[in-house]
Amino acid sequence: MRLLIVDDDVELCSLLKEFLERESFTVECVNEGHAALEAAQQGGFDLIVLDVMLPGLDGFEILKRLRTTSRVPVLMLTARGEDVDRIIGLELGADDYLPKPFNPRELVARVKAILRRTENKVNRGRVEINGVALDPGTREVTSDGRAIEITTLEFDILEQLMRNAGRVVSRDGLMESLYNRKATPFDRSIDMHVSHLRRKLESSRPVIKTIRGVGYQFCQSPEDAVIA
Repeated sequence: MRLLIVDDDVELCSLLKEFLERESFTVECVNEGHAALEAAQQGGFDLIVLDVMLPGLDGFEILKRLRTTSRVPVLMLTARGEDVDRIIGLELGADDYLPKPFNPRELVARVKAILRRTENKVNRGRVEINGVALDPGTREVTSDGRAIEITTLEFDILEQLMRNAGRVVSRDGLMESLYNRKATPFDRSIDMHVSHLRRKLESSRPVIKTIRGVGYQFCQSPEDAVIA
């Protein structure tokens, strides 16, 4: 697995490189925004660790430009307490975020969790419900025959919801399954990703219903969306 670490803190990059290489990752570090975008666009990386504050181009602009051509998983590094950074990162297509300062072991755990989610699962088979089709082999999604661009984490959330269509999938269950950690009252990342999925999929009819205080349900038919 090849990882790209983008951070202007040379010492931190060196530390993370050491930790990750102990886990058998191949790691490349870049300390400037334009160089980072060029490296990321060349491809070949399985995951990118991307800091927000960078010289040249900031992390948000890099992610925005990268998402026009690539779905490579991205873990954003944000300033602790800056909720707006986390929200913007998720809206632009980040797969997870980690506030600074952090324990390098937690970063390694987050990286592994993201990569476990994004492994091709060709044996799971294609699923099509309520006009939405999802193919784990190609990681492609269509809605009423229209190709939908979604992030890796959005794909994994959608797959769980579709494979449990008609049943309620709890928000806490999604959080533990996808992030490998328990949800907190103030962690709204799952809610934001579901909101993005709705915006992308629901051009003609609702497909994801919120069960207040519990979680979400993928509707097997348009009629299911109006049933309390």
